Amino acid sequence: MRAWQVERQAAIEQRPLALVEMPVPVPATDELLVRVRACAVCRTDLHVVEGDLPLRRSPTIPGHQVVGEVVDAGADVRRRVAGGRVGERVGVAWLHRTCAPAGGRPPCRFCASGRENLCERADFTGWSVPGGFAELVTVPDAFAYPLPREVAAEAIAPLLCAGIVGYRALRIAGLLDRDARASGFKLGIFGFGAAGHLALQVARARGAAVYVSTRDRERHQALARELGAAWAGGVDEPPPEKLDAAILFAPAGELVPAALRSLDQGGRLVLGGIHMSDTPPLPYDLLDHERSIQSVANNTRRDGHDFLAEAARAGVRAQYKTFPFASADQALLELKRDAIRGAAVVTMRE
Repeated sequence: MRAWQVERQAAIEQRPLALVEMPVPVPATDELLVRVRACAVCRTDLHVVEGDLPLRRSPTIPGHQVVGEVVDAGADVRRRVAGGRVGERVGVAWLHRTCAPAGGRPPCRFCASGRENLCERADFTGWSVPGGFAELVTVPDAFAYPLPREVAAEAIAPLLCAGIVGYRALRIAGLLDRDARASGFKLGIFGFGAAGHLALQVARARGAAVYVSTRDRERHQALARELGAAWAGGVDEPPPEKLDAAILFAPAGELVPAALRSLDQGGRLVLGGIHMSDTPPLPYDLLDHERSIQSVANNTRRDGHDFLAEAARAGVRAQYKTFPFASADQALLELKRDAIRGAAVVTMRE
């Protein structure tokens, strides 16, 4: 099979990804073998390629928002499921495997308490195990999301990380625990790429007013307004209302003070990325009156199933630009340059 892999980390402008031929992976006893139809591109992929995140394996095949069909299954899956799920459409996301269940080994304290996103022995697709910038990929059966066939693979792929992690950020922000319309909930989104434009749609469906801060006026601010944002402006412009919560999707620590400054008393700032540049010193008055900061770490399978169900009910639609498989590195380059309106998706359709 063909796959894009990185053996050395370097700026994407230096083209560190190589398109190679390699053996077809063999699924373990509890795994599925999936033929990739589309794989959305995430900023985390860029962090893996460029070295913001250290390599967990070398060489690495990035990509963790996969839509494909099951073509083979391990012996244990075939024993439990008629046909081994062959022919089913499934999604493969960032959280690849956790320590529970793990062949009789006791789970770590996080998995034992329902916090598998913090698992001490977790694997992550496209980082510690091979990912979806390939023609075939393996995934544990327990971590493969069933997906509908009536929606194009390219349209579903961005939901599998940008959507799921954005949904977890909304959960941490407190939006999912209240009647947003009745309470007049005001949500800020700082940085408006793949995750931001999906989170906005969920928040609007829940009745929240959404205020978007992003540098790009032509693409991102315009898209935010099209999707129903109450306001869209630059990161140097304070939102016109004090916010109950804000989510920072941009991996830019220098935006933390501005996001905190936008919060009302008791407001929470959620940091929505797996990697972010360092924050500047924070004056205490930005945290006074019970303002708080919390990061998002990965996702649980509950987040994934809940989000996919809500996205279907609410009619959440990804805005995306497709790239042929042979241009996966170009997709990462355009992502870095913020040149994409919505999400980038690598497709096997040449």
